[in-house]
Amino acid sequence: MPGPKSYYDNPNPTVQLYLPIIQTLKSVTSVRLLIVIPILFFCLFFIYPLISILYHSLDTNSFESSNPFIVLLNDSYYLGRIWFTFWQASISTILSIMIGMPIAYLFAKYNFFGKTILKSIITLPFILPTVVVAMGFVAILGPNGIVNSILISLFDLNESPLKISNTLTIIFLAHVFYNYAIVVRIVSAIWQNLDKSMNESAKILGASRIKTFCHITIPLLMPAIVSSAILAFTFSFTSFGVVLILGGSKFATLEVAIYELTTKLFRLELAGALSIIQIIFTFVFLLLYARLQASRSIPLSLKPSETSVKQKSGLWDKLFFICIIPYMLIVLSPIVALVWRTISSISGYQFAQITTLFYPERESYFYLSPVTIIWNSVKLAIPAVLISIIIGTLVSYFLSRSKKRGFSLADAVFMLPLGVSAVTLGFGFLITFNTYPIDLRGSWMMLVLAHSLIAYPFVIRSVLPVLRSINPELRESAKLLGASSTNTFKLVDLPMLSPALIVGATFAFAVSIGEFGASILLVSPELTTIPVAIFQFMGLPGSTNLDKALIMSTLLMSVVTIGFIMIERFRNKSPGAF
Repeated sequence: MPGPKSYYDNPNPTVQLYLPIIQTLKSVTSVRLLIVIPILFFCLFFIYPLISILYHSLDTNSFESSNPFIVLLNDSYYLGRIWFTFWQASISTILSIMIGMPIAYLFAKYNFFGKTILKSIITLPFILPTVVVAMGFVAILGPNGIVNSILISLFDLNESPLKISNTLTIIFLAHVFYNYAIVVRIVSAIWQNLDKSMNESAKILGASRIKTFCHITIPLLMPAIVSSAILAFTFSFTSFGVVLILGGSKFATLEVAIYELTTKLFRLELAGALSIIQIIFTFVFLLLYARLQASRSIPLSLKPSETSVKQKSGLWDKLFFICIIPYMLIVLSPIVALVWRTISSISGYQFAQITTLFYPERESYFYLSPVTIIWNSVKLAIPAVLISIIIGTLVSYFLSRSKKRGFSLADAVFMLPLGVSAVTLGFGFLITFNTYPIDLRGSWMMLVLAHSLIAYPFVIRSVLPVLRSINPELRESAKLLGASSTNTFKLVDLPMLSPALIVGATFAFAVSIGEFGASILLVSPELTTIPVAIFQFMGLPGSTNLDKALIMSTLLMSVVTIGFIMIERFRNKSPGAF
C-alpha cells in the first residue's frame, strides 16, 4: 500500500521543474553558505596579518634602510641564523629517525601486556608544550639537574661536571625527544600492517635478515619514513621555545631572531622580512613533503595488524626486549626527571617556600599568584576550543562534500596555519590589530584568536575522515523519512562525530593551554599564561623561582597528559588522522 504523498511527489509540472533547484538551494544553504564563516575567519586573522608582515617588511618610509631584505642578506649574523636553522634541523631529523625506528619496530612487530598504554607514554613528548620539554632537560641535565647532582655526590666534586646547558648538544637532544614520536607514530602504523609474505618469500630464496630488511622492508617503509622526516625537519626548523630556553641567543634560530628583533631591538621591518623568508622556507618544505609522498608512494598489500605482530619468543626477541626497556627509559628520562625534581622540591626543605606558589603575594611575578596564571590559561583555552570546533567542523563539512577524496587545494589552504610558526603569527597580530577599527592590544581576544588559528587544523584532521566515512545513504534515508537537515545532523552525523569531536576538542585544548610562541609576544601582564610564566620564572634569580617553574611545568604536563589519555580512549572509535 503506497504511503502518503509528499511535496516531492507532486505531479504539478512546475513543481517538478523547480524541484532540482529547491534541493540544490537546500544543500547550498546548509553547507556552502556556512563556509563563509571559516573563510572570513581565515582571511581576517591569518591572511591579513601575513599581508601586514609583507607590507611592513617592504615599507621603508620610516626606516633608514632602503630594503630590509637586502640588509638581512648582507648581514653575516642573519645569514648565519638562516644557515644554523637549516643544518640544526637536518641533524635533529637524522637523530630523530635513528632514535624512533627501534621503538617503531617494537610497536609494529610485538604484542605484549600494556602495549597501548606504553605507546601513549612513548609518544607523549610530541604533544607536550616546548616549555615543558625544555624544563625536563633542565631537570635532568641542567647545572642542578639529577645527573650532575649524582655525579657530584659520587665523586665529591665542587661544581657540576656536565656542562651542556646553552650548547648544541642539549638542543639536539631536546629536538630528538620532541620529534621521535612522529617517527614512531607514522612508521609503526605502516610497519605493523605490512604483508609478511614478502619477507617470507625472500627468506625462502635465501636472503638474510639484513638483506630482507634493506631490499624489501625499507623500500616499503620509505614513504612513511620520508613523511615523518620532513615533518620532524619542519618542527625543528620552526623551533622556538626549546632553543630560546636551552640555547639562548648564541644559538638563535629564525624564530628566536624574529622574537629578538620584535621585543628587544624594535626593528619591525627586519622582523617582517625575516618572517617572510621563514614562511617561504616552510612552504617549500611542505610542498616537498607533498611531492615526495606522491612520488615515493607504492601500492602496499596491507594485512590486519593482528596477523603481522607476534608474541616475544626466541633469543633475538628476548635480547631485543632486554635492550629496548632501558633504551626507552633513557628516552623518557626528561619526563621522569621533571616529575622527580618537582616532588623533591615540594617534599624537601623548601616546602614552606614552595607553598607560596598557591597564594598571591606582592613579590610574585606580575603580582599574580600562579593559581591566577593557571586560571588565565584555562579561561583562554575554553573559548579557543569553542572557536576551533566551530571553524574546524564547518571546514570539514565543506571538504567532505568535495568529490576529490584525496589532497585538495581547499584542504591545503585551510591547513596553512600549521605551516606558519607561532612567533610569526604572533608578530602578524602585533602589527595588524593595533589600530582602529580593530585594536586588540592587551585584549584577551587576541590570544584566543591566535590559539584558535593554531588549534583548528587539528579539529579538521580529526573530524574530516569521519565525515568522509559516513555512508551518504544514511542521510538520504533520514530525509526520505521526513527528517529535516537539523534532525539529520542530530540523529545521523552527531552520534558518529562525537568521538572525533572530543578528540579534536582535546587536541585544541592541549595546543591552546601549552602555546608559547605567539603568547610570549601577545600576552599582557594580567593575562600571563602558564608557558610564559614558566619562562619568566626561569629568568628570575634564586632556586625557589626555578622550583616554581618546575612545579608549574609538571602541572602543565599533567593537564596535557590527561588530555592525551582521553584522545587515546576515543581514538579507536574514530578514524581520525591523529
